[in-house]
Amino acid sequence: MSPRVDSRVGKDELDGARPYTRLMLTIYDLWVLRFNNSVVWRCPTRNLLKLYNKNVSNAHLDIGPGTGWMLRRVNFPGSSSQVVGLVDLNENSLARSTQRLRRRGVEPTKHLGSVLRELPVDRQYSSVAASLLMHCVPGSWAEKGEAFRHIADATTDDGVFFGGTVLSKDVPHTRLSRGTLRWFNDAGGFHNAEDDLAGLRTALAAAWGEVELEVIGATALWTARVPLRR
Repeated sequence: MSPRVDSRVGKDELDGARPYTRLMLTIYDLWVLRFNNSVVWRCPTRNLLKLYNKNVSNAHLDIGPGTGWMLRRVNFPGSSSQVVGLVDLNENSLARSTQRLRRRGVEPTKHLGSVLRELPVDRQYSSVAASLLMHCVPGSWAEKGEAFRHIADATTDDGVFFGGTVLSKDVPHTRLSRGTLRWFNDAGGFHNAEDDLAGLRTALAAAWGEVELEVIGATALWTARVPLRR
């Protein structure tokens, strides 16, 4: 029997996850990772992969893994076996990412759930990633910041949380990126019309003692350490 999504998960969040059908995921890498990242947001995917290679551990949790492209290519440290957890609201994404990890001999633990709720995991991880996820999460930074608190709870004291998100404000945009943002927000796939760099920094700092931010194009990349427990 398939796991059930928490009944408290809101419609906007479910709508944001719904487009990731099996058919859509067959073009995701080409459309999102190659075209959108490079041409629209002007932050080529190699920057995200570099962030993964710098921070990933052998006990890693990936939230919103997409197709598992990053996990298929990342260089896990050392030669010991990897413990990998996946969290997503979309079962298709979990299945596709699991497929890719199995090709490199890794059997992940899958969890169906929302980043805005307590994460449905039974352990803490020494690295956690949320790549290209937060611009799909509904709410203001005050509300999205709850996700960072839940992630802090699921991270070891010496662990790291990293990721990237497309912002609407405080970053350089082009006519193409502005038009694409409006389209994605109107369609319900994105919820980042008010997302700004200062708000992201504040939300991260409320849950993490050390925060580093880098802006590339319209995308903000972060690395956060020292989780602040509630």
